[in-house]
Parts: sequence; C-alpha cells; structure tokens
Amino acid sequence: MIYIDEDILCDNIDDVRTRSLNAPSPIQQFGPCGRIMRNSAMIMTIQDPASQRLTWYKPPLSVLVIKKVRDAMVIPPFIELVSWLTLEKRMVVFVEASVLEEPLVTKHAKFPDVKDKLMSFNEKHDDLTDKIDFIICLGGDGTLLYASSLFQQSVPPVMAFHLGSLGFLTPFKFSNFQEQVTNVLEGHAALTLRSRLRCIIVRGGYDKPQPKKPKPDATTAPWLPDPGVKLPSNLLVLNEVVIDRGPSPYLSNLDLYLDGRRITSVQGDGLLVSTPTGSTAYAVAAGASMIHPSVPAIMVTPICPHSLSFRPIIVPAGVELKITVSKDSRNTAWISFDGRMRQELTHDDSLRVTTSIYPVPSICAEDQIADWFASLDDCLRWNDRKRQRHFDDGNTAADDANLMSDDANPPSADAKNPSDDANHQCDGANRLSDDGNLMSDDGNMSESSSASSSVPTTPTSAASGVCALYDAEAGPSGLCRVAEITESEGGDSDDDSCNDNHEAGPS
Repeated sequence: MIYIDEDILCDNIDDVRTRSLNAPSPIQQFGPCGRIMRNSAMIMTIQDPASQRLTWYKPPLSVLVIKKVRDAMVIPPFIELVSWLTLEKRMVVFVEASVLEEPLVTKHAKFPDVKDKLMSFNEKHDDLTDKIDFIICLGGDGTLLYASSLFQQSVPPVMAFHLGSLGFLTPFKFSNFQEQVTNVLEGHAALTLRSRLRCIIVRGGYDKPQPKKPKPDATTAPWLPDPGVKLPSNLLVLNEVVIDRGPSPYLSNLDLYLDGRRITSVQGDGLLVSTPTGSTAYAVAAGASMIHPSVPAIMVTPICPHSLSFRPIIVPAGVELKITVSKDSRNTAWISFDGRMRQELTHDDSLRVTTSIYPVPSICAEDQIADWFASLDDCLRWNDRKRQRHFDDGNTAADDANLMSDDANPPSADAKNPSDDANHQCDGANRLSDDGNLMSDDGNMSESSSASSSVPTTPTSAASGVCALYDAEAGPSGLCRVAEITESEGGDSDDDSCNDNHEAGPS
C-alpha cells in the first residue's frame, strides 16, 4: 500500500508509481485555489496494481481442489495433483463430497491410495471461510466462478489450471504443475485482484400474501428454483448479475437508478451489470467494451434494447445501482447471479448492486498485463486478421528479375491466364509464316490487280481458326492486312472470302 499526503507535490510522476481512481497523479492541488477536500483520515490510500504480489504470513497447510464436473479428461490430472499434494507436500486437501462418489474417480487405479487422506465438504451445509489457505481449480472458467461463490467474504488465493473449454480466467498449464505450485507456495507469484459485485435483493412485498406456485419439475420448467428452498438475498458475483424478462413474451421494463437518481428506463430483453472481469463474458457478447480487471469500474449493458441509441456505459466502482421493475410493466423480471441462484423480481422488489470489498485474488502465470492480453488473443482472437500488404517498390532482387522477364515477354492486351502466353507464342510463329505468305501474295496481287477485281482466298491459321493475316497485336478491332493491301492497290476492301474467315475470329 502507498500512502500519499494531500500536500505532497511530485515533480516526476515516474519516480512514484501511483494510481488512483481518476489518474496516475498524486497531486492534490489544482491551480491557485482548487484542492481536493480533506477526508477524515487526511490521507488517500492508493494501491499500485503492478505491486500486487502474493505473500504468506505463514506456510499454507490446507488447499481446496475444485475440478470440472462431467469431464473424464480431468480425472487423471485430478488424481495426480491430489496425490502429489498429500504425499509430497503433506497438505490437507479438501474436495467436494460428490467428487468422492463419482464412478470415474472411484474406479481410478491410484484413487484408493489417497481416498482416506482427502477431506470432503458439502456446499449447502459446510462453511469453508476459515478452513482453506489456498485454492486450485482444474477446468474452465466455471470452476473459478464456482470457487468464488463458495466464499461470500474473504477469498483465499486462487490458482486456475486450463483444463476446460475456453480458459479465459485459467492461465496455467498443467504440464509442469509441480514447479508452478511450488513457486506459488513459496510466495513467488503476481496477483490480479478481480473485483466482485455485492448484490442485495430488497423484498418490498414480503408481507403481502403470495399466490402459491406449482413446484416445477423436469417436464415443466426445470430452470426455475424450487419454491420450497429459501434463496439468499445477499450474494457476491464475479462476472455479472443478469436481470431479464424470463419466460414472459413481453418486453422487460426496468427502472435504473444511480446513487438514488433515476437514470433511465430499460425496455428490451434485460440488463447486465458486470465487473471488469465479466466484461469479457456475457457483456462483450451483448456489445460492450472489454475492461482490464484492475480497472475499478462497473459496466451496465442492455440486452437487445429497443433503442438504437442505448449504448453500454461504464460507471465508477463506488456507486450503488438500483434496479426495479417499472410500475406499468406487463411482467416481472428474473435475476441470476453468475448464471446461478435464479429468482424472481416482482414489482415491489428492488435489486441493489455495488462493488464488494472482497475481491478474488487470482494468481497470474506471468503478470497482469501479459495474462490478460494472452487470454484475449488465445480465447477471443482479439484483432486477429490478415496483415495488410506493404507497397511493392520493385527494388528487391527478385522483383528486378521478374521485371526483366516481364519486359522480355510482354503479355497481350487481352491475356487472362498463363495459358495465353503459350497461345501468344504460337500466334507469333503463325505471323512469321503469314509474313512469308503475304510477300508471295503481294507478287500475285500485283500481277492480277489489273486483270481481276477479286482478291485471292486468304489463307487461314490452323492453330487459331481465323484469318492468318489477322493482326493479333492490334486487338479485336484490328483490320485485315488483305483488306489494307487490296484497298491500297485499288481493289475492293469488302472481300467476301476475307470476311468469312474473320467471322470465326475475335472481331
């Protein structure tokens, strides 16, 4: 932690790396008169995210291992990890009680050796607040979200291995887990403090008699909660809280308040309130921006709004948001917290959301910046495109050779593909033959020009099927040389035999 007095003036910002909610500047005076109002402690507490590194007050003794469910490929790494932690590191390993009953786990050859050394817990009955020193996740992003939900106050450091589908929040590879876990246990690791949202549901109509609802089953609405189960009204979420229209066919109509002031009415499919960590989840799919998890902010994103001008907004982390169902709304709303604990929000209820003081300390594989941009590249393919070609100035040796070759063999005007070069060479040979025939024809025409006005039959090229005297270099609009010669000798330029041969040519 870095403590900065209000009266400190720093000439070189780079000497003291500090960051506040507004800017990386510790200066508290603005111009001749402007100053920041003094708080009760007369100091400002500013933490540098780059200095967030893990340290242990005492060696960690207990570790919670959470693995991905319904995935057979995670079983061998899970057995290898818990065996190494119990036998080599002599740590107390906690796992879910349901894991000890999975058939794929119990049938593994090495599981009987460690089964009696594992501690189990039940999510609905056991409290792990003061029992866990360290958390290891094996799977995808869902395992980290589940670990966050188990601790509604202070969260132990979390080390997440990528053994799932996406792995945006799981930067570690399992191939050399012994070395990486040892480094973390020795305190050699960077931390990303992922902020969470504190969500409180204020029930306004709890005194009113509520109509009895039928208990849902697998055939009616399996996604609805059991009415007999009391859901918590105070939850901490790592990604986002979603308020949507649920099964209703009507638009949701929600009122959004910011620190008690009504901001807008949301008409559409719903609303997302996300943390910076959750900005790369549901929010980015709904059109929001991506925020680095170290930025203290809350993102508000509409879901399919019925307004082209309703864009996502980012508000400071210290504000309190309140969402209520509008009085004239045709239906109620439904809330889910990180995709779980789904419950209904009636017209008399309200949801209040603000930033929690209990973040999730996520252990970095390298550092905060490298891990986040690596996830953007590997998982989301951020800015992944073909590079624009550079200008070709023709100065390279290869280009010079190609230019010399092109000058020696200029392409024809109507060339479409490389095979036209061969035809062009063939036409060149035909023209050489035609020149010889033309010289012979000149003598014949000069002898017979006064005796007859007809022109001798024009020889045709076997290769092209057109008049052999056709000037290919002149293009489709070129004139027959026989017509030019005949006209120059005083003959008839509209020779029928020549025109018949040209009807098969390009013109």
